[in-house]
Amino acid sequence: MNGARVTVDCDSCSFTETFPSLRRARTALEDHRRTHGHDADWSIDHLSAGVERAGADAGVCGRPECTTSDSPLVRDRFDAEE
Repeated sequence: MNGARVTVDCDSCSFTETFPSLRRARTALEDHRRTHGHDADWSIDHLSAGVERAGADAGVCGRPECTTSDSPLVRDRFDAEE
């Protein structure tokens, strides 16, 4: 995947930076919080196709009535208990 994916912004100062991964963005967010005491926020531009598919198949809330029941990515509660 090319291009920036996650942007970290701070309303308390002029800090803003874009990162190619959630890991790097999270590290920058925590470093900024620890160094400056500011609660920065992040926004995700896009996720990998697999993560987007898993989210779509699970539905917004993950409840059975919201899921794609024939998806191999969604397990029935009874399957999980086996």
